Amino acid sequence: MEILLIGDQSVTSVDQAPPSRIANTFLWIDATHDEVSAEPDAWRAGIASMTGTQIYDLHLADIRNLQHPSYFDSTSDYGMVVFRKLALGQVSPENQVSEQTDRKIPPALSKLATAPVTFILTDTALITVRPKISRTIDATKARLLSYQPSPNSYSSRPPVSPEELALRLLNAMVDQYLELRQPLGAQLDRWQRALLNPKRPFNDWMALLDARNELHKLERLCEEQHDAMQELRDHFIDTYENAANGRAKDLLLVRANDVMEHISRVLNHARRLESSLESAVQIHFASVSHRTSETMRALTVITALFMPLTLITGVFGMNFVEMSLLKQHDGFWIAMTLMLVVLVIGVIASLAWKARSNKKAP
Repeated sequence: MEILLIGDQSVTSVDQAPPSRIANTFLWIDATHDEVSAEPDAWRAGIASMTGTQIYDLHLADIRNLQHPSYFDSTSDYGMVVFRKLALGQVSPENQVSEQTDRKIPPALSKLATAPVTFILTDTALITVRPKISRTIDATKARLLSYQPSPNSYSSRPPVSPEELALRLLNAMVDQYLELRQPLGAQLDRWQRALLNPKRPFNDWMALLDARNELHKLERLCEEQHDAMQELRDHFIDTYENAANGRAKDLLLVRANDVMEHISRVLNHARRLESSLESAVQIHFASVSHRTSETMRALTVITALFMPLTLITGVFGMNFVEMSLLKQHDGFWIAMTLMLVVLVIGVIASLAWKARSNKKAP
C-alpha cells in the first residue's frame, strides 16, 4: 500500500497518514487486489484509522470481486466507483476461458481484457484498489511526485480534491479504449476484403463469430461504465453544499461530462464496428448468391441450347427398320448440319434476349 499526501503546491510520498489533517491537502491511498484479499479486515482497519471511514462489508466484498461490473454506490460517509479498465499485458479470466475453448480471437480484439479498479471517495482521501499492473496509476503517481511549482504549470498542477484526482484517473483509463479504434478498424477492413474476395472463399467463420461476441462485450462494458459515471455525476450535483464551492463543483461536472463523452465515443465506435461487420457479412452472402445465380444462368443457357440437339440425336437413335436419311450416303452430314443450324439459332436468340434484358435494366 502506498500513501501520497497531495497539497496545493506539493506532493509527497509518506509511510503513514499524518496524525491530524493538514489544511488544503488530502490523501491518496493506493493498494492492490492482492494486498486487500490477503488481509481484508486488517486493510479495512488501516483505512479506518487513516481516514476515519469504515468500509461496509458488502462494499469490501465488491472490492475483492475481480468479476464485478462497473457501477457506482454511495453512503453517508463515502462514494464508491468500480470501473473496469483495460488489463494491458495481463491475462484476464475471459482470455483464460478463450484459451481453454480454443476461441480464435484476433489480436486487436484480444486486447479487450479488463480488470476492475475501485475508487472510494471521502472528504479527505481517495482510496484506490487496482491490479498489480496499472500503467495509468503508476504514471499518474510519477507525474505528481515530479511536480514542481511554476507560473505556467496549470495543466499539470496537482488535483485539489479526491474527486478531481479520481476523474483524472478515470479519464486516462477511458482514453486507453480510444486507442483501440485504429487496430479494430484495421481488423475490420481485413475481414471486409476477405469476405468480398471472389478468388478465395472465406472460411474463418468462428473467428468472425468470436469477434462479434467481443464487440458485444465492449458495447456492454461501455454501457455499464457510462451508467456508473452518470450516477457519479448525479452524486456531485446532489452533494452541493453552498455557493462558495460552486466553481469547484462545476469543474468536477465538466470533467465528469468529459469522461462520459469519451465513453460515448468508444460505445458509438463499437456499435459502428458491429454494424459494419454485419453489413460485410450480408454483402458476402449477397455476392455468393449473385455468383451462384450467374452460374445457374449459364448452365440453363447451355441446357437450353443442347436440348434440341438431344432431341435430334434421340430421333435418329430409334430402332426402326425404315427411317429417312438413315441409309443415305449424306445422311450423317445432313443431320450434323441441322444440329449446327439449331445451335447457332439458339445462341443468337440467347444473345438477343440478354441484350434486351440489359437494355430494360435501369
